[in-house]
Amino acid sequence: MTAVIRTAREALRGRRPVAAVWWEACAVGRSVRAAWRGPGRERDLVVQSLKAAGAALLAWAVAGVWLGDPMALMAPWVALVLVQATVYSSVRQAGEQFAAICAGAVIASAAQAITDDRTGALALCLPVLMLMANWSRFGRQGIYASTTAVFVLASGTAVSAAAVGHRVGQAALGAAIGVAVNAFVLPPIHLRDVRENLAALARESGDLLHTVATGLREGEWDAQSAAGWSSDAARLGRRLDALYAARSWSRESLRLTSGQLRRLQRVPTAVPPEDEDQRWSRVTGNITALTRTLAVTVDEQRTPKAPEGPVLDLYARLLALIGDACHAEADRLLGSSAGPRREAETETTMDELHRRLQEGLREQGQGAARTAVLGTLVLQAENLWAEIVPEPDGSAGQ
Repeated sequence: MTAVIRTAREALRGRRPVAAVWWEACAVGRSVRAAWRGPGRERDLVVQSLKAAGAALLAWAVAGVWLGDPMALMAPWVALVLVQATVYSSVRQAGEQFAAICAGAVIASAAQAITDDRTGALALCLPVLMLMANWSRFGRQGIYASTTAVFVLASGTAVSAAAVGHRVGQAALGAAIGVAVNAFVLPPIHLRDVRENLAALARESGDLLHTVATGLREGEWDAQSAAGWSSDAARLGRRLDALYAARSWSRESLRLTSGQLRRLQRVPTAVPPEDEDQRWSRVTGNITALTRTLAVTVDEQRTPKAPEGPVLDLYARLLALIGDACHAEADRLLGSSAGPRREAETETTMDELHRRLQEGLREQGQGAARTAVLGTLVLQAENLWAEIVPEPDGSAGQ
């Protein structure tokens, strides 16, 4: 499967529109399979989406069916948008949105009373409400003041204090239902996201190192291949951003959620320490630097040249082993391990490859320019090795 994906990647490289559609379809397929297989970020998104739909239907049933309100739009609309990523954000945004909706309803009704014309009322109130939308007290919910005004004026109902109070009451009902559904029906807890993003970052780092190692070993790499590696390294940076976002969500998701509800959802009770984020940030930086160095060596306008011959094959083998270590770290983060014996064998092999590369540097059989490039590449590999396979005595890379 890996070989098929690599072949498809090479075939699509340089054909950006087709490649974008292809990779987006692959991403959707992976998400669907992940949601089907078991708990994870993808299934959490499915749960949140269904909760939002359920909250809107419940609000409609209460306002439109049970209470018989002919203008029950406000309640399901507010309930739908308040099923947020965390309970805390739902509560905070409920307050901001309710204030914005009240402002929109009151100002729109006042504008209609002044002008006695819906078009004139829209022309009078919308500029004011759009300026208010940028008020920090409304957070990101300020736009709801303007949309509420549009709904109020488009409905064509008479303007009165009772009508304004009615719409505000519908918004309050929808807010209460949306927050309650989010808080008491499988409340979103994002502790799992940190672990899964870390594991994905480790897995993707290993995949990229294997791809680079294969290209170097087979000798079939050029400026286009190096550009593709740099692009993949940039994708690691985006994955790192997702990890930081997941860490922030994990902290917020524990606010305003009870221990009983957390146990009911069976979320993990602990997350990897924040030091892991910094460690993989350094790994990502070193991989980015390594791919940039390789891209420079195949640039015809630049002096440095890539090493050749057996020493390049040794370097490729070293990268492949570091990639294996990245995959082992991903498995460890997800609860499995290759075992101490396998890890010991990997470290022994890496020590031997590192020693032979150092000997190649001392021999300087590549010429000054190639030796300088090889030294830079070895240094970057050593940095990766020290981060991914740290030794207790701190002797890595010695």
